[in-house]
Amino acid sequence: MPAHYHYAILLDLSIIIVNYKTPQLILNCLASVYAHTSGINVEVIIVDNQSNDDSKAIIQQAYPTVRWFDMGYNAGFARANNLGIKHAQGRNVLLLNSDTLLLDNLLARCVRVLDENPDVAAVGAHQLSRDRQLRPNLYTTFGQMRRAFYIIPITPFFQKLLYRFVPDTQYADPSQVDWLSGAFLMTRPSTIARAGGLDESFFMYGEDVEWGHRLGQQGRMLLLPDAAFVHLEYGSSTDYQQHEVTYINRFKPQVQVSQLLWIRKQYGAGAYLLLMLHYVTMIPIVFLWKMAVNLRNRQPLFSELENQRAFAQQVRIFLRFFWQTLFNRPGFYKV
Repeated sequence: MPAHYHYAILLDLSIIIVNYKTPQLILNCLASVYAHTSGINVEVIIVDNQSNDDSKAIIQQAYPTVRWFDMGYNAGFARANNLGIKHAQGRNVLLLNSDTLLLDNLLARCVRVLDENPDVAAVGAHQLSRDRQLRPNLYTTFGQMRRAFYIIPITPFFQKLLYRFVPDTQYADPSQVDWLSGAFLMTRPSTIARAGGLDESFFMYGEDVEWGHRLGQQGRMLLLPDAAFVHLEYGSSTDYQQHEVTYINRFKPQVQVSQLLWIRKQYGAGAYLLLMLHYVTMIPIVFLWKMAVNLRNRQPLFSELENQRAFAQQVRIFLRFFWQTLFNRPGFYKV
C-alpha cells in the first residue's frame, strides 16, 4: 500500500483557508488553531487569490508545514476553496475564514460529531464578534435570507404577510439549520462528492447558502448550540466597512448580485423575476416617498435624495447581470 495512502487515513481534518492579502490574520488564526486543537491530526491548506505580496513567505516561515496553492488570479471564495478541497487529504474538510479565531478545542468536537452521526452532512458553530459577543441577526434559514431582500414597510401586517409568503423551515432538532456559514463549515469529502463542490459561478457571498441547499440534501446541517468561534469579519474586504447600510441599501452590490444568483438557482426563474420586479418597481416609490417627506417638512423637493440615487444605482448593477442570471448561465458573477 503506498505511503501516501497511510498518511491520508491518519489525517482527521484538512483545514482550508483562502488568502487575499491577509497574512497577519492567518498567522493569528493558525496560532489559535494550534493552541486549542488536540486529539486529532490536521493539515492546513492555504489557497492564495493572487495577493501579490509576501503572504506565502510570512506564513510558511511561521508554519512551514502549511501546504500552499496559488490560484494565479483573484478567483473568489468558491473556486479557491474547491481547489483546496481537491488537494485535501483529510477524512474531513473544514472551510475556515482567515479572519477567525478559535477559543477551545472546537475542531476535535466537530470531527467527533461527524464521526458519531453519519446522518449529519455538515457542522458549524456560532459566531462571536471581536468583543466576544454573540453576533446577532445571522441567518440560519433560507426564509430569513429571502425575507431580507424585500423592502416593505416595517409594520406587523406587512411583516406577517411576508412571513406567510416566505416561511422558515421547521425542524424537530433546534440545532438543525438550512445552511451554515462558509466562515466555519466542516463536512466530509464523501459528502462533497455526492453534493458537488461550491458553485464556481459565485465570486463572493451566497455560495455557502447555495451549497448549504445541496449539502442539506445529503443529511442534516447542524449548528452546534454551545460552540462558538470569533469572526472578525471582512478581513480581506476593507471597502465593505465603508458601505453605508440603510433600510433600502442593505447590502453591498456584490452581496446582492450573488444572492440573486442563489435565488435563481434554488427557487427558479419565477422567484428571481419577482424579486427583480420588486426592485425595479421600488425605484420610483422610494423617490416619491422621500419627495413627499421633503414637502411635509418644507424642504426643497429634490433635497437629500442620495440614498434613493444609491438604490437606483444598485438596481442598475443588478440589471447588468439580468439575462445571465435569468437563464442561469455559467460564468463569473463578479461586480
